[in-house]
Amino acid sequence: MTSDRDTLWSRCAYLGRVLLPLLDQEPWRQNRRRERLRSWGIDVAVGERLIEIFAALSAHAVAVDTSLSAAEFETLPLSAVADAATGKQDFELLAGLPDTFADDRDDVAVKVFRFYAYKGGRTSLQLFRLSTEVRHTLTVLAARASVPSPTCGDIFDQADEAHLPL
Repeated sequence: MTSDRDTLWSRCAYLGRVLLPLLDQEPWRQNRRRERLRSWGIDVAVGERLIEIFAALSAHAVAVDTSLSAAEFETLPLSAVADAATGKQDFELLAGLPDTFADDRDDVAVKVFRFYAYKGGRTSLQLFRLSTEVRHTLTVLAARASVPSPTCGDIFDQADEAHLPL
């Protein structure tokens, strides 16, 4: 049986996975993001995966801080996730994570994020830059939403309409 904590993480991870495909519905955004990653010395594949996991960690941190259950996750405002991405310390985003992850890719990505967070130096600057990318992505998607204060559920609806896989 899957615990609520594991289900909550799965919802957060799904949010992280769908953000860039939704943003990239305007193809020029992908090109611009990839140019920025290269200019920062970040491998594009690594950078994009870290953006995904950064978004998931930010959403998870807010959900845990506000005691949201997995069933309530869809009510989480995108603005709160964006604020956490740039407002919380990297190590704060790692608090309260599940002990294990159902998806090995999440396990590896969290370990890479943890390494970057604790290594310091240039990697801290890279995480800061990635946090601004997460915030930018969430802001753009929120601006596209047809509701005044979009939530994670609204992003899930957009992902469903775009036929993105679960």
